[in-house]
Amino acid sequence: MKHRVLPLVLAALLGAPLHAQTTTLSANADGAGTEPALLIADSVFVQSGSRLVATGNVEALQDGLRMVAHSIVFDQDSGTLTIEGPIRITDSSGNLLLADAAELDQDFRNGLLRGARMVMDDQLQLAAIDAQRVEGRYTQLNRVAVTSCQVCGAGEVPLWQIRADRVIHDEDEKQLWFEGAQLRVLDVPVFWWPQLRLPDPTLKRARGFLTPTFRSTTLLGTGIRLPYFIPIGDHQDITLTPYLASETRTLEVIYRRAFVDGAIEVNGAVSQDTLLEDKTRGYLFAEGQFGLGGGFELAFELQSVSDDSYFNAYDYGDSDEQLTSEIRVSRYRRDGYIDTGLTYYESLLAAEDDDKEPSVIVDSAWQKRIFPGRIGGQLTLGLESHGHYRRSHDDTDGNDDDSIVDGRDMTRLSAEAHWERRWTLLAGVRAGIDTYLWADRYNVYDDATSDSAASVLTPAASVELRWPLVRRAALGGRTLLEPVVMSGWVGAERPNIPNDESTRVEFDEANLLSLSRFAAADRRERGRTTAAGLRWLHEAPAGWATRMTFGRVWRQDDDSDLSLSSGLNGTTSDWLISGGFLNPQGLSISIRGLLDQGSTFDKAEARAAWYNDRTDISATYLMLVEDPDEDRDESQAELTLDGAYRVSRHWTTSAEWRYDLADRRVDRSGVGLQYRNECVQVDLTILREFASSTNLEPSTDFGLSVALTGFGTAGSDKEYRRTCN
Repeated sequence: MKHRVLPLVLAALLGAPLHAQTTTLSANADGAGTEPALLIADSVFVQSGSRLVATGNVEALQDGLRMVAHSIVFDQDSGTLTIEGPIRITDSSGNLLLADAAELDQDFRNGLLRGARMVMDDQLQLAAIDAQRVEGRYTQLNRVAVTSCQVCGAGEVPLWQIRADRVIHDEDEKQLWFEGAQLRVLDVPVFWWPQLRLPDPTLKRARGFLTPTFRSTTLLGTGIRLPYFIPIGDHQDITLTPYLASETRTLEVIYRRAFVDGAIEVNGAVSQDTLLEDKTRGYLFAEGQFGLGGGFELAFELQSVSDDSYFNAYDYGDSDEQLTSEIRVSRYRRDGYIDTGLTYYESLLAAEDDDKEPSVIVDSAWQKRIFPGRIGGQLTLGLESHGHYRRSHDDTDGNDDDSIVDGRDMTRLSAEAHWERRWTLLAGVRAGIDTYLWADRYNVYDDATSDSAASVLTPAASVELRWPLVRRAALGGRTLLEPVVMSGWVGAERPNIPNDESTRVEFDEANLLSLSRFAAADRRERGRTTAAGLRWLHEAPAGWATRMTFGRVWRQDDDSDLSLSSGLNGTTSDWLISGGFLNPQGLSISIRGLLDQGSTFDKAEARAAWYNDRTDISATYLMLVEDPDEDRDESQAELTLDGAYRVSRHWTTSAEWRYDLADRRVDRSGVGLQYRNECVQVDLTILREFASSTNLEPSTDFGLSVALTGFGTAGSDKEYRRTCN
């Protein structure tokens, strides 16, 4: 008669005889130590009073280990287990050890396994002639083949493998130590190492080399990047990447550290190249964020580069026009916020002189929301200060006819009180009233064309009406049609101060009903104004949705500080047109434009994107008219395409293209090809950048990286794993 489940403490047999198959004992030989083992088998019997024999679907559990075998013989006198396979041992980390036969001690900590094969984290496979377990921590495999490639047949050769005389796996340190290691690609020897250490797949942070990248550019020649990762404790690490090419010797550095209340990251590089001989070049980027207690947060960013052309040659980061360094302290809550910061700008454009641009900016803001019970609505109180500094101290640029002031500096202090309230009237009409009181103080330095100091108190009020008309479909869709209108007034006269903060004005659906659309308080729209618009939204039962917004602004007086491309110059604005479309298949479209009196666009932008399991494509169009008020001497138009397409399970293509429609030339183009399976990832990229105002010299960049996945930080992606028949 077979017993399907029989709990038994193997170690207890050393100290007590077995009286019955159903006996459960819990003492070790020394009365303490290892946790008892649990044995399950179809048949269990005792031979000669000291040998326990378990056969048929044998399963043993102990200390997080699970072993399945055909039979187990436990010799009480020697304290050893003789196991016949096929044997399957799984540890607490999920690593799998297979064998044909084994001899182990009673704790599974020491012993020999024949015909051994390890599968780590369900991806990395190690096949060996035999394996030896030592102290429950080390597994030594002899004459080993290691790969993360799926091998389905006995004669099939993996794409890559590492052959070694011996491999030792340290379970505690999660490391693999190789002796006499040889890398083979399609069974052809490529590299040989006398000793090699690699992390096992379960280790997330391990010291060692990361995936190398081969790069060839017309400026720097052909070279290789070889990153080396160094963990420093549990909370910080550093990555050193030598970049060696025919025209440069560069060391790249990434340092990261996590704190209890924050984190920092530093990126930088130091270069010696033939482009600028006898000069050390480089860059430094640093950023961090910390909690200060009481809800306050400190954030900082540092950006610096040795010369304006460095990023063009080395393609580091996205800062090709302007560097920004900033430190900021802020606190945001439901009823208000505090924000203060110091910012330093540095231009990389050849046409801009940093001495004549506002390079140092100090700003702070405080806002509080109050909900008064007697009058209802919401009262918002705000205080803002701002100052910017130019390094130049010249009053003019030497040309008195152009009225351009080179060294002008400004400070501003602004206070605001804003009360608003909304009501619902008959037929669902929504009505609202907004009242404002602004108090501004300005100080101007090094500018003889304006007042050196000015103060102004500005009252303002507006009335708003909305009529949301909603129709709901029986199957769950809905349609919204909402006409809106606003009439407002802004008092006081504009002081004689320069426009330094609000040189660019955006007119969109978000500020259609605003009393002032200037970016900052150095400028406010004045006089009577009226705005009207129509908003339409349709959500279909099938899940797709579309929207449109039309709007226009009428003002009592023309404002010379509103540029042509803002769409707000003159007493009647351009028509604001905005729309969008979205469907469940991943297609999204958004458009926005300003249509002038002559039915031409002063500004337009559009974006279309399509995303699904195989496709990720986006296209962007941007057009700006010629506008001297915004330092634009000619019209600009640009078309950008960016996308990726998954051709098959393992192959993915990508491309990017940017075209200057005004100059009729390509700014940037590139293609990429990726192959990926369960054990390797290959990326090939070609990028061509043409000369422009921000790119001083054209260049072509070829990139190639090959990653053998399955180890630690380059873990295998199970999505790409093949299935054997």
